[in-house]
Amino acid sequence: MTRTAQAPHRSFLDEVKDAVTPRATLLVIGVLALQLLFIASYVGALHHPKPKDVAFAVVAPGTAAEQAVARLERLPGKPLDPRTLADEATAREQIANRDIDGALLIDPSGTTDTLLVASGGGKVLASALIALTTELEKSEGRTVRTVDVVPADAQDANGLTPFYLVVGWCVGGYLCASALAVSAGARPAGPRRAVIRLAAMALVAIVGGLGGAVIVGPVLGALPGSVAALWGLGALITFAVGAATLALQCVFGIIGIGVAVLLVVILGNPSAGGALPPPMLPPFWKAIGPALPPGAGTWAARSIAYFKGNDLTASMLVLSAWAVLGSAITLVAGSLRGADPANASPQERP
Repeated sequence: MTRTAQAPHRSFLDEVKDAVTPRATLLVIGVLALQLLFIASYVGALHHPKPKDVAFAVVAPGTAAEQAVARLERLPGKPLDPRTLADEATAREQIANRDIDGALLIDPSGTTDTLLVASGGGKVLASALIALTTELEKSEGRTVRTVDVVPADAQDANGLTPFYLVVGWCVGGYLCASALAVSAGARPAGPRRAVIRLAAMALVAIVGGLGGAVIVGPVLGALPGSVAALWGLGALITFAVGAATLALQCVFGIIGIGVAVLLVVILGNPSAGGALPPPMLPPFWKAIGPALPPGAGTWAARSIAYFKGNDLTASMLVLSAWAVLGSAITLVAGSLRGADPANASPQERP
């Protein structure tokens, strides 16, 4: 009679080691770190909004303007960065050009002054300027009326549509690049495959940019501005984020996806000036926001929608730099791995 062989007894620890490999353990630790950084970044940036060094102008005759500026400079916490302007027309022009965020027009012959704001640049900031100025005027026995010279669209609730639009384009960029990595290996096996991946990203960027612009414009009526301009911006944002993600994957492998999430989602979104415009962010987030795709994109989207395309140069240069550097690193990394994809392991072949 044949005796059936029995499998050796395996301890629970052996089962754990098989179920959770060292590589999986490292990835789980990385995810946990990203989770905690996400909480710290969003709460740190958004939990206690207050204006700081808001570009603000005062228009008044004679020495009244200089006296008002001196009084505003002495406010606790330095909420304003005041300066004098010659007249109302100049103040309106500088608000439209995004040089300043608001202006106070003082009328010495009466007791009512005029506050100019631009809710198109962020409703939270406009509301903060109204509250601050109203309180100051009340302490002086005066009142203030508000004029919104660049109003946010009535369908743009809380002025957040440009931010959410940009977030959508960013998500498309890094998810598309991540899908290429998950499906076929993070690092392209050669320059030809690197070019193919970048070409795929460009196609996704063109389609996604157009789709986002049409959805927020003609379909939902949630955002004014040129559909063509928003299309171009969306294509650039999507490609910039996608190319950067591809480059990070080339350098760090699959961990590059986590690095992309760190830069774009964890650091980029709360510092983008969406929920809170830049003058209301803490110093760290205010400093990094314009250099990251969500921040540059949100500024550009608001400029296109509400400010007639003014003050776009810096943000467009930032997005272009991400696109160019991401593409260059991807191509160089592909070249270093050899021109023949057959030399790569099956896991690395795109």
